[in-house]
Amino acid sequence: MKFVPKILLVAVLLTAYSCKRFPNPFAEHNTILAEVENKKLYLHDVSPIFTPNMTSEDSLKILRSYVDQWVKKQLKIKEAERMLEESQKDIDQMVQEYRNSLLTHKVDQFYVDKNIDTLFTDTQIADYYNQNKADFILDKTLVKARIVRIPRSYDKKKTIEELMLTPREEGYQDLLDLCVKNNFELTELNQWTDFAVLRSLLPVDKTQDYDYLLNTAKVNEFEANDFIFYVRVLSVCRAGEYAPQESVREVIKRVIFNKRKEEIIRAHEDSLYRGALDNKEIVVNVN
Repeated sequence: MKFVPKILLVAVLLTAYSCKRFPNPFAEHNTILAEVENKKLYLHDVSPIFTPNMTSEDSLKILRSYVDQWVKKQLKIKEAERMLEESQKDIDQMVQEYRNSLLTHKVDQFYVDKNIDTLFTDTQIADYYNQNKADFILDKTLVKARIVRIPRSYDKKKTIEELMLTPREEGYQDLLDLCVKNNFELTELNQWTDFAVLRSLLPVDKTQDYDYLLNTAKVNEFEANDFIFYVRVLSVCRAGEYAPQESVREVIKRVIFNKRKEEIIRAHEDSLYRGALDNKEIVVNVN
């Protein structure tokens, strides 16, 4: 079916009030500005688009543009309705399913927020880790390491190496004091870190693997410009091994949280079901 949109810009009223400013030119706010079949655009619908400092000419220009866009939008909607008429049922079903999904999600979230336990004990995390270690196989090597950068001119380089190899806590404190006193750059990777990240902090050829750095009993030395880098890997966990528990701690907490969430939702659904059966609100004919 063809139709012709009706557009009325009430030019006579605009002319009569050309010296006034919008939205005052129209005393009658029920004036119809445009029609597309049974859809109507009224004057009061467009009043928010005007500002007090607009001239009548500017207001008319903006009004015409707004009305044109409104009409085009309505025409596109009508065209879409005709084109999609056969699939309208599918669209209605999709809308209904989306609405139902939003509603049930709101209900689930209400009971989760009300009942979820957000505390995770070390025992819970350790138990999950030990029961699911196969899920935590490393695909990359992780390290803990320490790097000290000193000027090439520093004449007590041997002391740096000795302190970095000292296992005692006093040796580490002496190293820390030495770095502070001489303004040496000390980089400590105390958390499990991708081996590639460690290499990126050193003046090395990024295309090589440098596996020899993984020897925890040795301090390795690199030179670049006026500086010397001393690096020692303190701990290593290689690709293919189980990830250290502390490196997957946050992952485990998220998994436990999601399991608790699922249990709360399932328990509420079961409670609803049993209550509806007891109250004879539902009939299930499948055994």
